[in-house]
Amino acid sequence: MELPKFILGDNTDYPESIFVIHTDFPRFIIDLKTDDVEWFEDFDKNDEDELATEAEGLIQAATDFYDREVARYEEE
Repeated sequence: MELPKFILGDNTDYPESIFVIHTDFPRFIIDLKTDDVEWFEDFDKNDEDELATEAEGLIQAATDFYDREVARYEEE
């Protein structure tokens, strides 16, 4: 099965939060309410500089995905 790059998620235990899950490497979940990010990968010290640079773009892409999805729901 081919997974989409981003998936929206919610959870009744966190009713105010909206989550975006990034399924490609590096995998992560972001809580758009708090901007907390949980990485599903283990990184070593050598990866941290590259991750810091890449993370900003990935988090912006996740936010853009959410905005696009909400706009599509509103069009219906």
